[in-house]
Amino acid sequence: MADAPGDTVAKRTRGLDRAFEILEFLRVRRQPLRPNEIAAAIGAPRSSVYELVNLLLEHGMLEYQGGDGRVFLGRRLYFLGTAYAEQFDLMRECDRMLVRLAEETRETAQMCLLEGNKYTVAMMREGLRPFRISSSVGELVPIPWTASGRLLLGHLSDPQISALIPPEDFVMPDGGRLAAADFIAEVRRAASDGYFAFNSVVENFTHCFAAPVRQADGACIATLCLVTPREDGLNNRDAYLDSLLRAAREISEKLGFNPSPARASRA
Repeated sequence: MADAPGDTVAKRTRGLDRAFEILEFLRVRRQPLRPNEIAAAIGAPRSSVYELVNLLLEHGMLEYQGGDGRVFLGRRLYFLGTAYAEQFDLMRECDRMLVRLAEETRETAQMCLLEGNKYTVAMMREGLRPFRISSSVGELVPIPWTASGRLLLGHLSDPQISALIPPEDFVMPDGGRLAAADFIAEVRRAASDGYFAFNSVVENFTHCFAAPVRQADGACIATLCLVTPREDGLNNRDAYLDSLLRAAREISEKLGFNPSPARASRA
């Protein structure tokens, strides 16, 4: 018996969801895998994963890499990403600002976003000094580990923040636990101050500065950050914050954000 039209649409929708899940899984894992490994990891039937992998291979969304039938993201995704970057003004403007910040401060400059319930570095420009940051663009990190996380959640209510962040993400890299109430208090303080800075809990001997990029309604949709050697960051705090806040403010204004005089000044 032929499927009813509604059943056909539902199957195609499930297939699209599964295809996107495969692509996202490979993006996060960052290594070629066999279809059966992908199926086991995402909890999907091997038959459907093999079928979707073959379809994605045909369309250039996946490519064979590493031998033994392993697949990874295909070059067609690169071209799609390039087209996206050409049209998305925020990314282009942030890249320009990161170049400026890296030149002004000689420190590593980053543009950061939320990716679901995690934080990620979307773009990075390394500074002129020999000091290097090991964090990778696209790597998913628990939100409470980051300076940017205090700003990116500022538009959410306390219960929404608690619901968004998995309980295990409040465990810091050193094994200590950050209380959810303390994290939320830091979110509110960052919203009031208009920035957040602290000694990194991810990178030893570094100090992180984050400033919000706001859209027209005031919500923080991204952050600009500086990651510096700890001593230099503390010694040059005011100068680094001034450069960072000025750059974030310029982008926010181009997105239609019109801060009041009180919000435009740094506490």
